[in-house]
Amino acid sequence: MARDRYGLALSTGSVEAVSAYVDGVDRFLAAHEGAEECFARAVAADPDFALGHLGRARSLQLAGRGAEARTAAALATGRRAGLDRRERQHVEALALVVEGQGARALELIQEHLTEFPRDAMALAAANGVYGLIGFSGRQERNEEMLALLDGLAPAYGDDWWFLGAHGFARTEALGWAAGAPVLERALALAPRNAHAAHAWAHVLYERGDEVSGAEFVSRWLPDYSEAAPLHCHISWHLALFELGRGRPEAAVALFERSIRPGRSQAAPFSTVVDSVSLLWRSELAGGPSRPDAWAAVATHARTSFPSMGLAFLDVHCAAALAAAGDHDGLARWVSLMRRADADGRIPAGSVVPIVAEAMSAFAAGRYDDTIAALAPVLDQLVRVGGSAAQRDLFEHTLLSAYLRAGRPDEARALLARRGTRPRAVPVAGLR
Repeated sequence: MARDRYGLALSTGSVEAVSAYVDGVDRFLAAHEGAEECFARAVAADPDFALGHLGRARSLQLAGRGAEARTAAALATGRRAGLDRRERQHVEALALVVEGQGARALELIQEHLTEFPRDAMALAAANGVYGLIGFSGRQERNEEMLALLDGLAPAYGDDWWFLGAHGFARTEALGWAAGAPVLERALALAPRNAHAAHAWAHVLYERGDEVSGAEFVSRWLPDYSEAAPLHCHISWHLALFELGRGRPEAAVALFERSIRPGRSQAAPFSTVVDSVSLLWRSELAGGPSRPDAWAAVATHARTSFPSMGLAFLDVHCAAALAAAGDHDGLARWVSLMRRADADGRIPAGSVVPIVAEAMSAFAAGRYDDTIAALAPVLDQLVRVGGSAAQRDLFEHTLLSAYLRAGRPDEARALLARRGTRPRAVPVAGLR
């Protein structure tokens, strides 16, 4: 019987389907372009190949093409009856991911991995700050992710993808010094693994090495396709390094070239989040407001996400509406958040509408209101989602609010809480 790169059986008699599927999995795990096309070739060679349909569904989902993803997942579930136990459980769990039933999907994946630890595509859905655990809304999500990967490490050994995932989890849960050696090994094995390169950018950010960070990403990025899933986000990392070393014009150029709506080829989720974060941070660093850019980002957010979904995205949409001056849209968005929180429909809880309202207050120049909202929930921001580097957006906003409200002592006290995080804080007026 045919097997994938992890030694797991594949229920297809087509050599072409197997080859295309294995290629698609590697592209998916490395965040390279072409994964969806590989999975499409696999099911063209064998229309009954359930895992090929499911791989295509996951690629479409991450590209923000939800309706197509659900159609592909349905093709997979319709073919699960004749599968062996591993493949059947794989399809059932990942189909739930595509259908948006994250909590149940995570339960099934965790059970599945105890029996089939090398099912990398199943693990990939749970893994990472944008995975099921990352978006669970739980305070201890980083520790949960690391515990899962620690337990699976013996099954993967020196696998290039797993090392990249494990190194990033160690960075988020334990700090950059814990993640760096694992990520160095991952990159030595697969230098073009975009997930590992992205995680290495986090290491350099967390240790406050903006110069090395900019040099690394500047070398790595040119050979990475603009159509690949992480191009926009890795460009965002480069822009942060440029802000951190006092080159705001370089950060703006990256926004215009690779991040803003109409230029980014990433999924709408990444385009909104990275655009909002970079524009906001540029202004915190002392750059001018850019109403035309904010209008474009807000339009993209409204068009792509007419209703709430993931907490991390939702707070960035609120910030976009606030910065663009869309008061009616912002009021509606915050009202939806408050209603969802009251109904218990936000896993992360009330911290989500609180952060949204704090960002709105800051955009309106109500700095004391920003402080009153953000300061008490600072230790709960991990529940909103995203990486530590991404959540710096909210901490830096609070720092700026302290300074603009004439409360510099509180700003210095907040900085003192950073402990071992020496990364740059490009906030105007900070001494």
